[in-house]
Amino acid sequence: MKDRLRTGVDVLDRKLGGGIPAGSIVVVNATPASQAELFLYELTAVRGTLYLSLDRSEEAVRDAIEYTPAETGEPTIRHVSGEAPLDNAGKLVSALPEASNLIIDPLDVLEAQEPPSRFRSFMNDLQNHIFNTGSLAILHCLDGRQVPPLRDSTEHFADVIFQFDTTVDGDDIENRLAIPKFRGGRAPTDIIKLNLAEEVAIDTSRDIA
Repeated sequence: MKDRLRTGVDVLDRKLGGGIPAGSIVVVNATPASQAELFLYELTAVRGTLYLSLDRSEEAVRDAIEYTPAETGEPTIRHVSGEAPLDNAGKLVSALPEASNLIIDPLDVLEAQEPPSRFRSFMNDLQNHIFNTGSLAILHCLDGRQVPPLRDSTEHFADVIFQFDTTVDGDDIENRLAIPKFRGGRAPTDIIKLNLAEEVAIDTSRDIA
């Protein structure tokens, strides 16, 4: 995993030594009420992307990306539905081409499938395919009121974890990013303050205590 793939957020890529190692599984932990989806949408601008939506329809995701003020790409969007979402998602993942992005949004639906061994099998197949194609898998994990029991397994599989934290402080909404896990090298030790208004940007206006 020597090659680095950019996220499209220049300052973040510099902090990560040029980007995320190719072949990585990236977990994006964020509350459902946050603007973290902007990060997913901006990732579509840097390379070809397969966007698997487990909740929203293809049209809803396409509209959200189209109306995002930031620069985005034109991902292939598929709504994974039916009684066997793990099987359906697995078939789509197996066709992912070289050096691509795979976005699964949200992963929670797959984490909730029974028995747990089927999800772990899916993750092993995903890990092998992403590594062999030199791609990135970005797994959007909702860190809300109900977290699936298999979230620990997801984070164990992950090579990189982006932990988004959104708080309301008086009249301000503060977004912070921590990277507690980074197998591809040295993880940034500082908390990064983000501006998640129209695009993902790092706020350097003041230090974070």
